[in-house]
Amino acid sequence: MFNVEMYSGSREENYNLVIKQLHALIHDEDNQIANLSNASAVLNQFLDRVNWVGFYLMDKNRQLVLGPFQGLPACVRIPVGKGVCGTAALKQETVLVADVHLFPGHIACDAASQSEIVVPLIKDGELLGVLDIDSPEKNRFDELDQQKLEEFVAILVEHI
Repeated sequence: MFNVEMYSGSREENYNLVIKQLHALIHDEDNQIANLSNASAVLNQFLDRVNWVGFYLMDKNRQLVLGPFQGLPACVRIPVGKGVCGTAALKQETVLVADVHLFPGHIACDAASQSEIVVPLIKDGELLGVLDIDSPEKNRFDELDQQKLEEFVAILVEHI
């Protein structure tokens, strides 16, 4: 699932290296935009078969608003409860979708997207936003992706 030219270990080992890289990039930085930008860049560089990696952040009106990302231009605002991102925000749990076309109310920001994983960013019980990753392949994400991306987000939220 990772760029094999960069890492040659198992998928789990590769995720662990990416998590360590994230920690090295953000451990002494407290700027939210800088840390989210580097986080999206790291994931975009090392995950293969993805076409969008980024963040939607909760605003004062309780809507998800586009944050730092890598990929094509995207939807700017997503209401909580709408689409995959809004559903993950509402439930405050990871949503893994094998085929976005079968997800009720899916918001198609990029017509090439076929599968998606969204991980909420929760700090001290407060929803800060979500990490959204899209793939042009159906069934791209699995339980290992979910587990490791949740670990990635856990480290990230300590620094935003």
